[in-house]
Amino acid sequence: MRSKLTIVPLLVMASTLGAWAQAPQKFAIMNMQQVILETKEGKQAAIDLKQKFSPKEQEFQKRQQELQQLQDELRKTENTISDEKKAELSRNIDEKTKSLQRDSDDAREDLNQEQQKVLNQLAGKIMQVVNRYATDKGYTMVFDVSGQPNNILFAPPSIDITHDIIVAFDAASSAPAASAPASAPAKRPAAPAPH
Repeated sequence: MRSKLTIVPLLVMASTLGAWAQAPQKFAIMNMQQVILETKEGKQAAIDLKQKFSPKEQEFQKRQQELQQLQDELRKTENTISDEKKAELSRNIDEKTKSLQRDSDDAREDLNQEQQKVLNQLAGKIMQVVNRYATDKGYTMVFDVSGQPNNILFAPPSIDITHDIIVAFDAASSAPAASAPASAPAKRPAAPAPH
């Protein structure tokens, strides 16, 4: 009697594992970088960043031109001006070079931090769409192929959902409540994923 009670749970467990092993697994790939760059929100974020940092870039270009003019002046006049004037011009060039390098490094760091902040926010929103889409479509796993190196050696184009995610994200971002003021984006309802 005891052996029958032990065998029944083992048979149930074996049949459950067998069913799980035979359940169809559905995989997909996507290019997260492409999704970020090609969604409407991603394109707008790139435009906004460019506009925000464009004045600094123009300032640095102007300062670089001024520096180039000083270097040209030193080169043209180094044999005809006094050593004192030459030393003063060289010091001026050196100071301007260091200042420009320091300021451009700071601006580059600011840009990198701002880009990272925007990318993290956008990636978080995209992952919500990916999770909903993958669940609705019955995907077991979705792999990001934009990272280098990635371990995907082959994947047929039929399992690439990159375009579908871009469409689903843009649809969710342009839901009717999207016309609400920009100060209240959290109240925006998510549109259902396409079927």
